[in-house]
Amino acid sequence: MVSGLINANPVVYERKERRIRTAPSEVDEYAVEPIDQQEIFDHIRDIKDPEHPYSLEELKVITEDAIEVDDQHNCVRVTFTPTVEHCSMATVIGLCLQVKLMRSLPSRYKVDIRVAPGTHATEAAVNKQLNDKERVAAALENPNLSSMVDECLAPTYA
Repeated sequence: MVSGLINANPVVYERKERRIRTAPSEVDEYAVEPIDQQEIFDHIRDIKDPEHPYSLEELKVITEDAIEVDDQHNCVRVTFTPTVEHCSMATVIGLCLQVKLMRSLPSRYKVDIRVAPGTHATEAAVNKQLNDKERVAAALENPNLSSMVDECLAPTYA
């Protein structure tokens, strides 16, 4: 992870209980399946924080309420809250969210990742970086950054 912690003692919250999703009895394998807020949250809740051994859910960086899904228009918006207003890892966290959803959702979805208003010192700059396809692609070409994202996205078996 990272040395020289920005937030050495973050507040750690209890994880929400996982809900069982039930599949319809008749499934058409060619039908377009709707995606909802719970499904998006399930995809991103276990992403690890780049600085701490906790998930973004445990640090309340992401919550289910901060996810908006417009399935009819194929749009997903995730708003996240850094643990401190001067968090240097905000862009990395947003990049992890962006990459996880790009890998998990059908390509028809536009994913919009945002820092919650008023929660970060450079909110506008972070939002601009995270929603610029060329900047995201360039960031992922950086082997150090790509490795950090992969480490945050690696599954944990706790």
